[in-house]
Amino acid sequence: MAGLFISFEGIDGVGKSTQADLLEEFLAERGKTVVRTLEPGGTELGHEIRQLLLHSGHVAPRAEALLYAADRGHHVATKIRPALAEGKVVITDRYLDSSVAYQGAGRVLGADDVRNLSLWATEGLLPALTVLLDLDAETAVARRAKTGSAPDRLEREKVEFFEKVRACYLEMASAERERFLVIDATESIENIQAHIRTRVSTLLAEV
Repeated sequence: MAGLFISFEGIDGVGKSTQADLLEEFLAERGKTVVRTLEPGGTELGHEIRQLLLHSGHVAPRAEALLYAADRGHHVATKIRPALAEGKVVITDRYLDSSVAYQGAGRVLGADDVRNLSLWATEGLLPALTVLLDLDAETAVARRAKTGSAPDRLEREKVEFFEKVRACYLEMASAERERFLVIDATESIENIQAHIRTRVSTLLAEV
């Protein structure tokens, strides 16, 4: 049986982790084996790359994009593809769309170039479903500040940066309507999860 690959996307503060947790519970109750992961940092090598990317000093924009692609290439080869081959459901907090939005648009490196880099690194692997939790940048930044945890290097960017990231996400979702599920992140946790479960149930019936 083929596995199912699901990614969660959105600017920081939209509630990706909460919704991924609830989806994992839903799938486990239905007897599915779920592999939860994240980017960057879903592997041992990825954890080291994550430290460089998020908790070090300045990283040049192109070097940043290459480090994310390196993490992603290793992540797919050693964790995601093997799990999918075993028929498991893989849920990742961020995938290639994050690089396109954050480095391609946010860092103004060019969305197409960054996307092509990740597609090369992953040998073209895309999720069957990408859940985009959409929220205006100012609200998302305010939500993030209320968590009380110290922001990482990317989270310290200005609102204008996240506005560009959000716009890129919405542009991608519009171009790939079959893959993306866009949900208003101001809806209740329960309503958001209901939307996700409906879409995932449809996908599971097709697997």
